[in-house]
Amino acid sequence: MANNEKLTGHARIETNNFLMIVLITLVIAVGGLVEIVPLFFQKSTTQPIEGLKPYTALQIAGRAVYVKEGCYNCHSQMIRPVQAETLRYGHYSVAGEFVYDRPFQWGSKRTGPDLHRVGGRYSDEWHRIHLINPRDLVPESNMPAYPWLERKTVDENGLPKRMEVLRTLGAPYTDEEIAASVEDVKGKTELDALIAYLQVLGTARK
Repeated sequence: MANNEKLTGHARIETNNFLMIVLITLVIAVGGLVEIVPLFFQKSTTQPIEGLKPYTALQIAGRAVYVKEGCYNCHSQMIRPVQAETLRYGHYSVAGEFVYDRPFQWGSKRTGPDLHRVGGRYSDEWHRIHLINPRDLVPESNMPAYPWLERKTVDENGLPKRMEVLRTLGAPYTDEEIAASVEDVKGKTELDALIAYLQVLGTARK
């Protein structure tokens, strides 16, 4: 092509790095909006399924422990809609089960078993032993032990504010529930809270 020949059409775009970047960004942004925005208006993604209740104060504290200790790094809370998944874990996850989760803990990595349907599968005592030393129950487990959780009490002072924020985001907490949150977790350990959280996972769908 002669140096003085003017570039037109796609040739101009392909030879201009800046223009290419701008147009790619624009296409991705529009495509993302087209895919994501409708989800905010679908009842299946914004309305809780029947029987779903917002977390109690103790369960909120347990969820904070779950996140703090990085449990989501190994345990997914998303059951995929394929036969191998549903045969092993139960019904696949649906968005309506997680409308009170801010943010949700689906994840994609699964070193340990999925925890989404773990609620009610084992007793509180089983979870207590398993968290203090997993190999007492599952000798081949490579999960670390969390013995310090039974020695640390829940920090109740931040719970009312946390519940107020969750109410702003859509959780139907009453003023009475928020006011009672400090008393509800008083004297409870982080181990108690984490077990309470695990025991509620997936129970609404059941």
